[in-house]
Amino acid sequence: MAQGVVIIPTFNEIENIEAIIKAVLALPSQFHVLIVDDNSPDGTAVKVKEMQQEFPSQLHLEVRLKKAGLGTAYVHGFKWALSKGYTYIFEMDADFSHNPNDLEKLLVACKNGADVAIGSRYSNGVNVVNWPLSRVLLSYFASVYVRMITGMKIADATAGFKCYRRIVLETINLDRIKFVGYAFQIEMKYRAFVKNFKIVEVPIIFTDRTKGQSKMSSGIIREAVVGVIMLRLRKIFNRL
Repeated sequence: MAQGVVIIPTFNEIENIEAIIKAVLALPSQFHVLIVDDNSPDGTAVKVKEMQQEFPSQLHLEVRLKKAGLGTAYVHGFKWALSKGYTYIFEMDADFSHNPNDLEKLLVACKNGADVAIGSRYSNGVNVVNWPLSRVLLSYFASVYVRMITGMKIADATAGFKCYRRIVLETINLDRIKFVGYAFQIEMKYRAFVKNFKIVEVPIIFTDRTKGQSKMSSGIIREAVVGVIMLRLRKIFNRL
């Protein structure tokens, strides 16, 4: 049984899925991979099923009926991973914006005492490749905004590349997670923060996708802006 499982949500990632799975499974720490696919019409899940013939014990697949948001995909994956007994549970994108080799750094951070290890774009300068300046500024100042509202001392509050020790996900009530877009990433960090878990940022270089379509939208941005205030108010009124 591997200690760690890497959860990768997918929707129409046929151009990336085979390469990202093979890159993760080739790492020295022998991670397992769970793909949570939202019934991609491009055949992403079909390709994963084919690959399970090659990696029957390491590669796992959960197919949901429809596209239902990043947050719900991760919650689905967290519950699955907890039920299977994994000690370290990772979040990672399918598009190589997160370098699979950096999973090893996140694992080391958690083994050395972190409860949550964040692959951070902004803890050591601005380490983003191939994003337009407008996107970099939006992401960077979103984290500044989150710090101001929540009080979390996290440079990259919207990061989606993380490792959790299982105790964190066992302690957080996953059924109370409210957000489905990138606000989900902020909410998970904030819930860990208010539970006094140790959160550590590990510097990484983030490289924008070269294949497939970005899932960013104006609705996702609005959810994040309003969601941060809602999280803070729930904490003040003890309803988090």
